Amino acid sequence: MSRKNNKYLEGPTIHHYKHRRKPNRSVGGDVGIYIFLGICSLIMVFPLVFSIASSLKPLDELLKNPPSVFPRNPTFKNYSDLFVTLSQSQWVPFTRYVFNTVFVTFVGTLGHVIIASMAAYVLAKYNFPGGNIFFRIAVVALMFSGYVTGIPNYLIMCRLHIVDTYWSLVLPAIGGSLGLFLMKQFMEGFPMSLIEAAKIDGAREFTIFWKLVMPNVRPAWLTISIFSIQGLWNNAQTQYIYTESKKMLRYALDQIQLGGIARMGQSQAVIVFTMSVPIIFFIFSQSQIMETMASSGLKD
Repeated sequence: MSRKNNKYLEGPTIHHYKHRRKPNRSVGGDVGIYIFLGICSLIMVFPLVFSIASSLKPLDELLKNPPSVFPRNPTFKNYSDLFVTLSQSQWVPFTRYVFNTVFVTFVGTLGHVIIASMAAYVLAKYNFPGGNIFFRIAVVALMFSGYVTGIPNYLIMCRLHIVDTYWSLVLPAIGGSLGLFLMKQFMEGFPMSLIEAAKIDGAREFTIFWKLVMPNVRPAWLTISIFSIQGLWNNAQTQYIYTESKKMLRYALDQIQLGGIARMGQSQAVIVFTMSVPIIFFIFSQSQIMETMASSGLKD
């Protein structure tokens, strides 16, 4: 099944964009929209800028009232003190916390994307007994937060004998219902005619799913990856992990934040360090999401 011989894999051409209707707005309306969007952007970016600026402030400026937005004497001492404190761990090395977090985040995110995509593909494109009931149960599960399901999850993990193991963090992430909901809603817009044409060309079910469907729903699984990475990277999960060598990086950083006023500067550096990984992943994946959105104008 080659791209050359199958036009249903091709995206919109330049001819399609030439005939798009321009929005019927005046110049004043465009200026008003840009001003409104600019104000919203400043409001949204202010917490990020303030956190980074606070991590560069010395202790006397952090204790200043009222606080200033930007530091007068910026310094990287807070970051150097943070890494010195982490390197002086008496139980396990700092790299062990990093490995635990990276391993759980990678395996949990990869498993969540694959399982949610496969289940959503079946629910969106095939009718079978109990499919609608299963999806409704997944939607209802979105109503319950982790605090409500904490005790049932702990009892189930005890029965499975996976408490104090990596599986106690990976399995709940893989089985999350948010990814299934988002993927099903996105896959419902994928033309069934393309799937049928691929079957006529002799493509198998897994080939259709992996080489035809998944590349065209990239915005959905990239969005799911962002949510999953954000949740796993910033999750300590001390209620499931007891062994020090298996604990997450967020646990070690939280211990630093409990150090009081003397470690206030390090606490600001911890905040920036914690939110850096999800933000970096979003920055690199945002261009791919926009590119896929612009080139996947598929219609049945």
